[in-house]
Amino acid sequence: MSYAVKEIFYTLQGEGRQAGRAAVFCRFAGCNLWSGREADRASAACTFCDTDFVGLDGPGGGRFADADALASAVAAAWTGAPDNRLTVLTGGEPLLQVDEALTAALHARGFEIAVETNGTIAPPPGLDWLCVSPKGDAPLAVERGDELKLVFPQPRALPERFAHLGFGHFILQPMDGPEAAANTEAAVRYCMANPRWRLGLQTHKFLGIA
Repeated sequence: MSYAVKEIFYTLQGEGRQAGRAAVFCRFAGCNLWSGREADRASAACTFCDTDFVGLDGPGGGRFADADALASAVAAAWTGAPDNRLTVLTGGEPLLQVDEALTAALHARGFEIAVETNGTIAPPPGLDWLCVSPKGDAPLAVERGDELKLVFPQPRALPERFAHLGFGHFILQPMDGPEAAANTEAAVRYCMANPRWRLGLQTHKFLGIA
């Protein structure tokens, strides 16, 4: 199959349990919970997305004919030492496109593979790190993984709904936007009252990196 990719770039992971680690981000175009058009935001399952995943026009983006072509582009974007390679497959919703052929091609080039997904689509085999970020009342098809990262607060996605699921880490990430300060205070209070949850910050935003 071919792959539609918005952008590919080398940076530090800014969120979650792997924050601070060098990685090649591969952002896939398209999502199943929002079209990416502002006119559709209010009626979408996910109304707070802050990411541009529409089109193929970002740095390194384009349509890749097969898994080897995309994996080669990810490898070309890695500019660090040759060991400890990590790629983060994100979106949009990456599991609309990520398949076993791509995971095999990335592993063949020495990459660990992390996926950031809304959890509504079952993942293919071969992933090394699975991060699920639930959105609103969208039903989850993925109830186990390495990390559950919940943007907070979401009236239709309360932390209590997910605390019983089979994830290794539970992270509460304050929602950005005009209410960011209040959301952060509320997330701090929740984590202190419910120590299973850890506070997660979007470090790339205050560091000024991609």
